[in-house]
Amino acid sequence: MSGPELITLGCRLNIAESETMRMIAADQDDLIIVNSCAVTAEAVKQTRQTIRQAARRRPGARIVVTGCAAQIDPAIFAAMPEVARVLGNGEKMRAEAFAFDAGERADIVMSDVMALRETTPHMAAAFSTHARAFVEVQNGCDHRCTFCIIPFGRGNSRSVPAATVIDRIKALVEEGHQEVVLTGVDLTSYGADLPGAPTLGLLVERILTHVPALGRLRLSSLDSVEIDDRLFALLTGEQRIMPHVHLSLQAGDDLILKRMRRRHSRAQAIALVERLKAARPEIAIGADLIAGFPTEDEAMAANSAALIDDCDIVFGHIFPYSPRAGTPAARMPQVDRATVGRRAAELRARSSIRRAAWLRTLVGTSQPVLAERGGRGHAPSFAPVAFEGDAPTPGSIISTIITGLDVDGLTGRAA
Repeated sequence: MSGPELITLGCRLNIAESETMRMIAADQDDLIIVNSCAVTAEAVKQTRQTIRQAARRRPGARIVVTGCAAQIDPAIFAAMPEVARVLGNGEKMRAEAFAFDAGERADIVMSDVMALRETTPHMAAAFSTHARAFVEVQNGCDHRCTFCIIPFGRGNSRSVPAATVIDRIKALVEEGHQEVVLTGVDLTSYGADLPGAPTLGLLVERILTHVPALGRLRLSSLDSVEIDDRLFALLTGEQRIMPHVHLSLQAGDDLILKRMRRRHSRAQAIALVERLKAARPEIAIGADLIAGFPTEDEAMAANSAALIDDCDIVFGHIFPYSPRAGTPAARMPQVDRATVGRRAAELRARSSIRRAAWLRTLVGTSQPVLAERGGRGHAPSFAPVAFEGDAPTPGSIISTIITGLDVDGLTGRAA
């Protein structure tokens, strides 16, 4: 094996940061780096299971745990006998943090993440395992949703200057990447901490202008209330921006949204989607939804379920609520776990029906599909496609006739 093994859980930002760690720890062949997620209690449990599995698979390897779960609760990972070191989110971008002997155990190397004033300047040279490249442009979050622990794992919002982002994307395009994804913890807050307070829309405009060879640009999760006129115009009018908008909605009931400390209403979410679809009908909507938030009754749950149809959500990311110690929602009256599970299942079922109906509308169309590993790829709308016949080269864009459906999405053949 050449270089460390990276195990990445959670968000697209973690994917981008894992590639950076792969580069800066390139000489550490006996290292397993677990980049953890803390978005739910289940994510933390999964991280612990992953660590144990890795230790059984590669006995003798040094296991380093980092990421949000490690930052928020380092002691639980340091106590695991399989773990050699726990790194904070600030420390994981320092090469020296990975350089220690196999017999040396320095349990926790961590600083105050709230003291960070800039996001990582380190940029990985290539994305060796991904057809598309992920570029971190923002980190941290200044908002305090009542259910969310992530600001305590990532710190306050901070942005990468546009010139650095543009240089990074130019290098990726020169290396052959045809699609780039902009990532962040709170992407739409981009720029507020930079001189002149540039917006995400302005950053996107500059990328498209200064990297004309970039064919496809995607944006990760957006906060609907922060989509201003400039960003809206780009999402709906710029063909190089892929028609897939993932919104951080979380709920479809106004009282629950207020108790979550979200900044939008149900009506505002619906109105935004209606405007997006009217201006660019092919846009596919994704959204995060939480089932069983504290105090949610059946009528409130029904409002969230109805939002799937009202906002034409074809990529529903459904999270059963789980209390996180230290968050206000954990102190609110809880919904019993069986009800939470049932409501999550109902949201997933409704989301699946909506998704299947949308996928059927794409059969017979021609789609430029970005080929990925395993003979699969994604259309501009992010609809998953399985290629018939020989698998094309990962990273290439294939004009594809959509021929039908399979259990994971669409099937297609090269035109």
